[in-house]
Amino acid sequence: MFLQRQRDTEVCNLYGQYITDLESFCAQLERCLPGPQLLRRIDGSSGIVSLLRNRAATAVRTPSKFRYYIWHDADVLLRANRTLFGRLVDAIIGVGAEAEYASDDLLLLHRSIFVGSSLLDLYAEDPAGQFSIWAPDADGEPFWSVVTGVEKPQVVRYNIDALWS
Repeated sequence: MFLQRQRDTEVCNLYGQYITDLESFCAQLERCLPGPQLLRRIDGSSGIVSLLRNRAATAVRTPSKFRYYIWHDADVLLRANRTLFGRLVDAIIGVGAEAEYASDDLLLLHRSIFVGSSLLDLYAEDPAGQFSIWAPDADGEPFWSVVTGVEKPQVVRYNIDALWS
């Protein structure tokens, strides 16, 4: 694959046909991102957000500059559990915005690609979906907006069929 051949680049393929709940998402994430043990939760220490923020570095390998998350068949979880899908989208895109706009660490650009049926397109049109707005935290504030200063997620939609014509 083109992305995997790029220098200083990590590619995390998430196979959505096997992602139907938090447990199966975490299992997929653990397979593609090295790091500490992942607890089955989104926030908090040892949660998904913590692992997404983590950058694997060794003495013999330069730190990655780019990380791509390619979530194949992302519509499977959207269909099964819309709320969980939104929370995971919020975490993935939010960590990317944080790394780009608010982190003092060496820059690691995160980019997310959600591949699936037209259900994803409908979700992108939903003004309350996490392709359109940051999810509010327990206090009703959109956490990622507060942390990054970015008003809403920066999402671009593509129709794969249109790319080939």
